Amino acid sequence: MKLVLKSLSRIGLLLTAAPCFLYLFDALSLSQTKLLMVIGMVLWFATAPIIQKERHAFAHHEDQDNI
Repeated sequence: MKLVLKSLSRIGLLLTAAPCFLYLFDALSLSQTKLLMVIGMVLWFATAPIIQKERHAFAHHEDQDNI
């Protein structure tokens, strides 16, 4: 589950950044660029908080063990 979320999160981040460069070099149209960036944004915002929440819970648990 964690690997799937991390993979989806990275794909979302890539879909947010890569279309800009592809549009710059005329490999994508403006409408395709916008579509891919919106898909990437939704994917990133849907998965990143879950990963951060898991990471924060794990770090908090480790702090409790050291007290």
